[in-house]
Amino acid sequence: MRKLSLVLTLALLSGMAIGQQAVDASQENESNIPEVATSAAIHPVERVVTPSYADLNCAGFLSAKEVPDSMFVAGGLNSPHATKFIFGQVVYLSGGSYKDGDRLTFVRELRDPNKYEYFAGQRKLIASVGQPYAELAQGHIVDTRHSMAIAKLDYSCSPVAPGDLAVPYISHEKISYRSPLRFDVFVPANGKTTGRIVMAKDFDGLLATGSKVYLTVGSNEGVKVGDYFRVVRDYEQDLKDPVDSLSFKASVMEDTQKNPPTFDQQHFTWKNKGPAIHVKDMPRRSLGELIVLSTTPTSATGMITFALEDMRVGDTVELESPAITAQAPKAEPAAQAIAGK
Repeated sequence: MRKLSLVLTLALLSGMAIGQQAVDASQENESNIPEVATSAAIHPVERVVTPSYADLNCAGFLSAKEVPDSMFVAGGLNSPHATKFIFGQVVYLSGGSYKDGDRLTFVRELRDPNKYEYFAGQRKLIASVGQPYAELAQGHIVDTRHSMAIAKLDYSCSPVAPGDLAVPYISHEKISYRSPLRFDVFVPANGKTTGRIVMAKDFDGLLATGSKVYLTVGSNEGVKVGDYFRVVRDYEQDLKDPVDSLSFKASVMEDTQKNPPTFDQQHFTWKNKGPAIHVKDMPRRSLGELIVLSTTPTSATGMITFALEDMRVGDTVELESPAITAQAPKAEPAAQAIAGK
């Protein structure tokens, strides 16, 4: 019994010693947390996603100049029973003048069946920028002996359907990617080209890493393939959002506050008996970055490569200063096959 008591006492003392060491270590680590946490919160290291072959060739675009509709898909081998055609299948093309071996890109002129606007005036702004088009597939002419030419689909992003347009092959430039950097969340405006995310692929509204977006600035403003844009948002934009604005209308008081603040929506301020807090004076925050995949004179197609939080159609974009770039990756097998290599 005495031996058991002695063993328990020694175990208890040993546990207390270990616990004290853990507390000391914890206190030592906590002394370093503020600096590390502040650095990570304001300057996190980017985890960059680079565009793939599919990202480059399936992103779509907005164009102020209408794509000719004289050449279009009329059907396929199993028409009328089959109405969607994918990689490896053949399609019949109506209109136009084709030659054996001609390479084609299949696109679709888009309309949004949903009349909802993600921000006030979105539909009008899209109309001023250009008509949306989806890039569906790539192929080449294999037979021109009939009234309709026959094309084989070499690569497909989405199924091709009757009525989709056939245009000369759209070649996308290779991109040099920037090396990962520390991302400054609260960087001030740099005075460079700014625009807006006016629309996203598939008419999405909430965006994240990998999302394809369409901007209100293009080559007319000097935007080039490979440029990086920072996505930013200020708190006044939240006030205009039908969901986020509800938080500004909610109570922010604590029971122990003598002079609890109230939100004055008309002037975009929180105010109390002391100095008013103006929402417009709060710093804008950076949400992430995107890289430009292609451009038209009035618009640019981009892909989000880094996101700290969800982005939305309507967010502001700002051209970033040039930075160190990484070597562009080698072409993927699919790209090599299409190029005939």
